Amino acid sequence: MKCFYVLFPVFSILFGGNVLFAGNDSLAQRAAAIHKEVLTIDSHTDTPLWMIRPGFDIGVWHDARTTYSKIDFPRMKAGGLDGVFFAVFVSQGARDSIGNEKVKQRALMLFDTIDAVIKRYHDQVGLAVEPTDAYRLKKQGKRAIFIGIENGYAIGNDLSLIQAFYNRGARYITLCHTKNNDICDSSTDTVAFNGLSPFGRQVVEEMNRVGVMIDISHISDASARDVLSLSKAPVIASHSCSKALCNNPRNLSDELLIELAKNRGVIQMCILSDYVKTPLPNPPRDSARAAVQKKFRNFDGLSDEEMKQARTAWNEINKNFPQTLATITDVVDHIDHIVGVIGIDHVGIGTDFDGGGGVDGCFDVSEMGNITLELVRRGYSKEDIRKIWGANLMRVMDETKKVGESWNNKL
Repeated sequence: MKCFYVLFPVFSILFGGNVLFAGNDSLAQRAAAIHKEVLTIDSHTDTPLWMIRPGFDIGVWHDARTTYSKIDFPRMKAGGLDGVFFAVFVSQGARDSIGNEKVKQRALMLFDTIDAVIKRYHDQVGLAVEPTDAYRLKKQGKRAIFIGIENGYAIGNDLSLIQAFYNRGARYITLCHTKNNDICDSSTDTVAFNGLSPFGRQVVEEMNRVGVMIDISHISDASARDVLSLSKAPVIASHSCSKALCNNPRNLSDELLIELAKNRGVIQMCILSDYVKTPLPNPPRDSARAAVQKKFRNFDGLSDEEMKQARTAWNEINKNFPQTLATITDVVDHIDHIVGVIGIDHVGIGTDFDGGGGVDGCFDVSEMGNITLELVRRGYSKEDIRKIWGANLMRVMDETKKVGESWNNKL
């Protein structure tokens, strides 16, 4: 579910008037300087789900303790986050002509919402459709807003929508979500195609042609292997972790990580606690969550009113049965492991904020600098951190665009 947790205490010092880092020594100061200098990009957030709520203003600071919101523009500035991918997220619904038309309209509404926010706050943010936009906006003191689509269900079975959504600014598509769709099998559903469907193979080819990054987060291992064998462009996992450290079906095994590196792709480290560290047993919490999931059909195909009710119920569980969250050190343990398996050129950050992301020490976007601090503590260089915080993802974005240009030049 796109869910929310309770805010934990902030570890911080003051840096440039903003709350960022733990401690007060030279190491923290060095981390702060690196964090300020490098381009910092979060490859996956579900903040548009907040932006469509009546009364939510992304231009003002929200207290995560009381609102459960993880991102707004003031907190992005405080956390030193230069750019963010806003997800056009659509839950899985009926796989028929009515369902496909409904989800297309939902996606277009979310694109319109993002466009309206960028227009309203044009003095603070700008749309980014390629890496040069992010670097330019950083120099201007603005935040870069990228767009991704979470769940290829948004295209139904209409390949032309890949180009149409690209024209609206989408630069990646997560092929599925928690359920199978017409493209591929999900990591958390039954086997339907044992990987990509025949249509899914066409989707991979068309995404390569258009220049849209293929996102393998949420898809099954078999689906991921099919993508990695077919794609002419490097692919991303926009918000996933290491399965070796947390055996969750949403995470990537070392074998898949190696294939991803051969493809020149990148895994963007997710900080949703359940994917970082296996949760401690909490039977009352688990039972309450299971009941809510059953009542709201596993959060698939809900109306806006039903989703509002589901969030309220979910937040009440988090209040009554608070979870022991994974920590910043657990997050960087995953980064250490991934770097050890496939190298520094293939890892980044994709928090899943506003979709469940948040750990102790980096619960919302205002605390993003604590990741940099932990990386510095472990001996990562400024160049290493530059790659992790955005350069690796921007490389994949550039290479994907070049594949599309090369493809079209051959026509």
